Amino acid sequence: MSLIRTLSGRKPAITLPKGAIDTQMHAYLPAFPAVSGGPGLPAGALPTPEQYRKFMDWIGIDRLIVTQGMAHQLDNANLIACLEHFGDVAWGIAAVDQTTSEAELDRLSAARVRGARIMNLPGGAANLTKLEEVDAIAASRDWMIAIQFDGSDILDYEERLSKLKSRWVLDHHGKFFCGVTPDSPQVQATKRLIDGGRCWFKFAGAYESSKSGGPDFADVAAVARSIASHAPERIVWGSNWPHNLARTQADYPDDAALTDTVLGWLSDETARHKALVTNPEELFGLKD
Repeated sequence: MSLIRTLSGRKPAITLPKGAIDTQMHAYLPAFPAVSGGPGLPAGALPTPEQYRKFMDWIGIDRLIVTQGMAHQLDNANLIACLEHFGDVAWGIAAVDQTTSEAELDRLSAARVRGARIMNLPGGAANLTKLEEVDAIAASRDWMIAIQFDGSDILDYEERLSKLKSRWVLDHHGKFFCGVTPDSPQVQATKRLIDGGRCWFKFAGAYESSKSGGPDFADVAAVARSIASHAPERIVWGSNWPHNLARTQADYPDDAALTDTVLGWLSDETARHKALVTNPEELFGLKD
């Protein structure tokens, strides 16, 4: 049976604040096939901008950040087309490196791209070997960087990450595949990086690294609550739609329940307003 993405139903019990920003999602248009080097397009029907607009209405999202999918590697044409479709409620995170021309960077900025992606897991177009060159590009454009890697190794990268010139976010709850607690050295390193002044922490895709599993993801929850308590002004949230790692219907989450679970790790409405509105505005440079 083909994977079917639910786009409507019971709304989350937690009402998202006005102006809420989903900082982690992907969308795809039929004119842009996958390119070599990546993992291929998501399973099931192509998750298009039209589908995501229905998802926005269901969950209560007002604005969004479209992240370049690994299927398209360094070819950002699909991203630009999706941003044109979404209009002035959307901004983008592109995949770039030193081979990206200034003309292409100009085109990306004009299309409302406000960040660059480092993806250090299999299929990533720009991994941590390119961290400094991507940082130089981002800094020159006042972009941020979204960095995803196995946070188990964050101590090995802490010094390099602490020297970044750009604002950046540690993606997907840090993706600590080794399994961590709030007292683990990896979590303490994350807090030190946040305290350095340029690092944010993203709540998205808890199911990708949780050892305890759903529906509560208790291990990820404990770390999330600890970091949110430490620095409520540095938390951002993403739906992780369309859940690209889901290959079967059984793998696909209940988005309303997942939203309630993850946003429930924030202490109150004030903390949620920061995570969904003011924090991402600062991270992505959306304030005038």
